[in-house]
Amino acid sequence: MVSDSSVAHFLRHRLLILSPFFLWGTAMVAMKGVIPETSPLFLAAMRILPAGGLVLLAALGMGRPQPKGWRAWGWITLFALVDGTLFQGFLAQGLLRTGAGLGSVMIDSQPLVVALLAWILYGERVGALGWLGLLIGVTGISFIGFSKVEVANLSWATLSGGSLADFGAWLLQGLNQGEVLMLLAALSMAVGTVMIRKVCQYADALSATGWHMILGGLPLLIGSWGWEDHPMQSLTLGHWGAIAYASVFGSAIAYGLFFFFASTGNLTSLSSLTFLTPVFALGFGNLFLGEVLSQFQMMGVFLTLVSIFLVNQREQLSDRIMNPVRDWIRGVQGWGGWISRAEKTPPLQVTVSSPKSYGQSSDPNPELKGLD
Repeated sequence: MVSDSSVAHFLRHRLLILSPFFLWGTAMVAMKGVIPETSPLFLAAMRILPAGGLVLLAALGMGRPQPKGWRAWGWITLFALVDGTLFQGFLAQGLLRTGAGLGSVMIDSQPLVVALLAWILYGERVGALGWLGLLIGVTGISFIGFSKVEVANLSWATLSGGSLADFGAWLLQGLNQGEVLMLLAALSMAVGTVMIRKVCQYADALSATGWHMILGGLPLLIGSWGWEDHPMQSLTLGHWGAIAYASVFGSAIAYGLFFFFASTGNLTSLSSLTFLTPVFALGFGNLFLGEVLSQFQMMGVFLTLVSIFLVNQREQLSDRIMNPVRDWIRGVQGWGGWISRAEKTPPLQVTVSSPKSYGQSSDPNPELKGLD
């Protein structure tokens, strides 16, 4: 019989696993509520600068090593410009022109770009389900940004043999400025996700996260000081509370929890929950900001979430689909015996171990998924 304490422990553990995605989604709503009263660059800086300081203090308290050498600082600086300055800058500017829910959906479409970049740069397999997810994702984002008539015209133009360049130009013309900025933010985050492999070769992941927030936030603060007028003049105590929530809970604590669970569990399974972030943003955006989507946009949101799930879970889903197919083939007369004999006869392998490499990891490129 299962005790009440074990059930309570299980529920607490599940809630803690879901909490980073809840915090990221609600942080978008908090930022959207504040941004009409301040300026985007100032808000972006105030989100990541304090959070970076808190993450760095946590890394120091845990005894994590600090970056050393020009390669470590060079990669962290480049990572900070892409995933800190550009990502947070585009995100805050995009929030001025689009809703928190739709913005979160478009931001969290970045796994689609990550899959493409990893395929191009690292030769990672996308697979049939991955390509299907990418196609569904492009369709979903088109539904979010276009009206029903525009999507029909787009489909007809594509079927009529329009060029890829014409398609891209028409797509950017149809999307409003806020959605373009959100797509640029998603692209920045995707590039940052791919870059983290190199960063982790030369620096500790947690320390690099803190430093990249600080270094990425400084250009935003300098830009706000130079180009924006009186960003704090209209802020009330409630607005500062929302900024603090987005920084402390939506950045520092969310990152910390994600890193903790990623280091103690299955990172792929954890990353597959990223589709929950826009779900929380859509729900709380409707509750607190009164954001309402059209039926056509809701269809686009659904397709985009499905595509994110397919791309993130493509390997696991492929195994679940193909394993029964392989079992069925093994049961077919003739094929089954041939496959069984092939599987029972392993190829001849000769392994030579070097004393220097004994006990060391053979993978010099640890992968760490990008965060929202």
